[in-house]
Amino acid sequence: MKKFRKVLDGLTTSSPGGTIGSPSCGSAAGTPTAAPTPKEIDVQETLVSENFQLCKTVRHGFPYQPTALAFDPVQKILAIGSRSGGVRILGRPGVDCYCQHESGAAVLQLQFLINEGALVTACADDTLHLWNLRQRRPAVLHSLKFNRERITFCHLPFQSKWLYVGTERGNTHIVNIESFVLSGYVIMWNKAIELSTKTHPGPVVHLSDSPKDEGKLLIGFESGTIVQWDLRGKKADFRIYYDEAIHSVSWHHEGKQFMCSHSDGSLTMWNLRNTTKPFQVTFPHGKIQKDGRKESCKPILKVEYKTSRNSEPFIIFSGGLSYDKAGRRPALTIMHGKAITVLEMDYPIVEFMALCETPYNNEVQEPYAVVVLLEKDLIVVDLTQSNFPVFENPYPMDIHESPVTCTAYFAECPPDIIPILYSIGAKHKKTGYSQKEWPVSGGTWTLGSHTYPEIIITGHADGSIKFWDASAITLQMLYKVKTSKVFEKPKPGEGRAAELVEEDPFAIQMVSWCPQSRIFCVVGISAHIILYRFSKYDANTQIVSLEVRLQCESEDVITPSENENNPCFSEPGSHSPQPHHQHPASPSSGTPEGIKDSIPCLKVKDRMVRVPPGYQAELVIQLLWVDGEPPQQITSLDINSAYGLLAFGNCNGLAVVDYLQKTILLCMSTLDLYGAADPYQRLTRSPRRNRQSTSGLTELSDNQQSIDMERSKSPTSESRENSFSRSRSSSVSSIDRDTKEAITTLQLGESYGRKSDAVPTPCLWVGTSLGVVLLIPMSIPTDQEERMEEPVTIGPSGAILMLKGSVLRFGFLDCMGALIQSPYEVWRDANAPEDPDRPRKRKLVHFSPSSSQDTCGEGHLAVVCSERQAKVFLMPSQSCLFVHNITESSFVLRADVVSVCNSVCLACFCANGHVMTLSLPSLRPLMDINYLPLTDMRIARTFCFTNGGQALYLSSPTEIQRITYSQEMCDNLQEMLGELFTPIETPEAQNRGFLKGFFGGNANTFDREELFGEAAAGKASRSLAQHIPGQAGVEGMKVAASGVVGDLARARIALDERGQRLGELEERTALMMTSAETFSKHAHELMLKCKDKKWYQF
Repeated sequence: MKKFRKVLDGLTTSSPGGTIGSPSCGSAAGTPTAAPTPKEIDVQETLVSENFQLCKTVRHGFPYQPTALAFDPVQKILAIGSRSGGVRILGRPGVDCYCQHESGAAVLQLQFLINEGALVTACADDTLHLWNLRQRRPAVLHSLKFNRERITFCHLPFQSKWLYVGTERGNTHIVNIESFVLSGYVIMWNKAIELSTKTHPGPVVHLSDSPKDEGKLLIGFESGTIVQWDLRGKKADFRIYYDEAIHSVSWHHEGKQFMCSHSDGSLTMWNLRNTTKPFQVTFPHGKIQKDGRKESCKPILKVEYKTSRNSEPFIIFSGGLSYDKAGRRPALTIMHGKAITVLEMDYPIVEFMALCETPYNNEVQEPYAVVVLLEKDLIVVDLTQSNFPVFENPYPMDIHESPVTCTAYFAECPPDIIPILYSIGAKHKKTGYSQKEWPVSGGTWTLGSHTYPEIIITGHADGSIKFWDASAITLQMLYKVKTSKVFEKPKPGEGRAAELVEEDPFAIQMVSWCPQSRIFCVVGISAHIILYRFSKYDANTQIVSLEVRLQCESEDVITPSENENNPCFSEPGSHSPQPHHQHPASPSSGTPEGIKDSIPCLKVKDRMVRVPPGYQAELVIQLLWVDGEPPQQITSLDINSAYGLLAFGNCNGLAVVDYLQKTILLCMSTLDLYGAADPYQRLTRSPRRNRQSTSGLTELSDNQQSIDMERSKSPTSESRENSFSRSRSSSVSSIDRDTKEAITTLQLGESYGRKSDAVPTPCLWVGTSLGVVLLIPMSIPTDQEERMEEPVTIGPSGAILMLKGSVLRFGFLDCMGALIQSPYEVWRDANAPEDPDRPRKRKLVHFSPSSSQDTCGEGHLAVVCSERQAKVFLMPSQSCLFVHNITESSFVLRADVVSVCNSVCLACFCANGHVMTLSLPSLRPLMDINYLPLTDMRIARTFCFTNGGQALYLSSPTEIQRITYSQEMCDNLQEMLGELFTPIETPEAQNRGFLKGFFGGNANTFDREELFGEAAAGKASRSLAQHIPGQAGVEGMKVAASGVVGDLARARIALDERGQRLGELEERTALMMTSAETFSKHAHELMLKCKDKKWYQF
């Protein structure tokens, strides 16, 4: 793609304020003549900088590149760690929290402090962090950085404050969770294994306490060595040396046996009575071959051995499939009795975890579900039903089902649109899910008072469009449209699409949606536009196809004097060509060389098709190949339902289509739009030799292109994403004139096309990549019957205004400073049954600039924002009232005129990561925050603002990040977010028999404090690990929940915990008293029996 032309430095800097008068009014450069002073426009601006504040609100979608998983069985909340240091904590729908480690180091492991409202994370930079979850925005309370050892595995026993940490060197350290300080008690690898062993056992891959006795710690080393360490005696009870590497270990709840998974695809069962060899070795997927040897199998990466009261135990594992079956998908295997069920997954398994009824490891586990974390999905399997159905996932985890290529965000939608879209989308929902409730049901969330209907639209690489309900900081899929259904399927390896874009020929570049009229328009990568209308009824329809020839020939000379030689528009020399259905026939279409000419990239279905209720395609517009050149991608689009018009442009020119009459009204090169009023003295352009690349969707170019073209490309290729940190000054100051002028933005609305206009008329505002704004007035018949028969006439170009940099956005205000909405047609269902009493008429809603201005006369204000600056013009006089140079060193990627706090402002997002707001109409800077220090292509393409102080962007290929720039919303955010922690009583442990408790080494008798505390174990070496107090610290705990409710909840939890501890103490005392009584009784009996015996009789 060639570089786009930018405004010459000489032109842009010639005026002191950067204000350039248009050639049609005032001098060629300098301040506008006879510009009224701002006082003439008496607008009371209410916005001040205190109204603005930037903060993240919520993140939706699947955590990108997940690495770890944890579940709190009492609180019923789930945590997922990621490679970029993110942690997502999920509860019931609405409870969805995102935390980020400042270091950005990958999360290796997650451990909940069960029912304590806290989470321990172990990261790849060998740091442990303690997160406080008793506040709506979790924060780090403590961190502990290991300096000399690498963390490989962590284990936190239930209701213990001592965390076992295994390292790469094979050592096991112990951390006090309350103070986050290392204990002096260390289990060194050389003490754990026999001294006679000559090799290092490898990193610690497993740690767990024996269910029978918490004083025994099972340590698994990678090489195949397993040691049970007696914590009190500081010695090994037994050592197992197995010749296969160990990946995981899982206990039977009675603590008499355990199971290991190995790298050769085997499972071994070990009994504590005889640890010399396993009493059972199985290869679940290793069949015996003809020669008697077993098939070689992949490693079993994890196994879970869970017992059940009423049935056989469950053995659940990932991996272990045989190597020879090529193309087999990753699988989770569930062995239940003699039945073996293999659940094939769409993506590799990262981690899985069985969810059990009890948090105690010494009770029958009763697993009821398995959470499986895949590389790109999260599924939960119901274990209570024999066919193991999956639960329906209530979170939007499938945003990335096909890569997202564009986004649109609509706040304050008509209230009826969400229920209608939902009811139609619900008919296409998948079935076969488990009937039980989603098991991750923790936390609390209530619908806040600050909610209004919001919709997010995502366009995807496969041509699908998804509508999402984004009200009240949640996200729920409403409805999906597949645009590829409009076209015939391209035959593999051939066809026009294959030559243009090998993959994703239907990828979506842009969407335009009018919620009021429900007209929906999409722009695709193959230079095609599809217009959809909404209906609640199914219908038989034939899609109308229009083909547009919008291509400059290589011999074109772009000088104003020779514009009549340009064959880009349908009728040379005429500014309002007669409407026609077909493009002019080209003599070169049948050339012997087989050069493609006058053919579109895709073939539209030309037969009657049955379309279901919802969005139904009515019109397809395609750009044509010209002399072997593929059509250039469409860079701008606007549609207006009141006018029945659709305008679009690319780097060659502009086209306007009447979609009611299905005719092309205008098809003209950008240069010809100027007529004689071209502001540039252009040089002749050399013939174009190189074929222009159109494979922008799958490969991102390194050229410094116009951002509008960049934004239109798809993020399907994440590998070569560029950052926008570089300056584009070189492309702006370039004197090279051969680049074409692209149409970068379009807006249809009521305005004044010429200075002399007394009343507003329908106009098309056109913005180009050279910073030029053109106004094209139009005449549209107002009568309904005339509108369907009489042609719309397009007048010669009106005003020309100029700015620095490519034009991005138009907005219109009345003279009181209120936003003027574009006119629209009220939605009516074209497929609804006819009512003879109420004939169907078009009902139009107009917001005329003059309707609310009895006091301040005619006219309106036009806000124009480019890559570099913003200007406010008074229409019809075209005087520039205000100008503001937004950025000199960077450029604006996205600009929107938005309503916030009952007023309007201009919101801008720059390539250097700054988010800014400017007041309207005076363009005073209200906020400028360096939000994203490095902006990549994906963010640049998907960032968009909406009303109510909200914005969004794709923070990763699978996640949407929503942010707010409104102080009011930041203040109310606490109320809108869900609570992760709810006070719940810890379930009581099952009663154990007295003898079992007294003689069986009951866990209650094991006091870790005595062993690991400073008094007994001493202090750990200072150089081993460094304690870092968290930012939240004590303050974090104080702000755990806002207001009195939080204080009451905390007091209640403290009382509960105190009561619980007192209860436990009482039980322990009673047990000790009973034990003492029994001992005393036994001693008395013994004394009586032995009283009369002589010493030699013993």
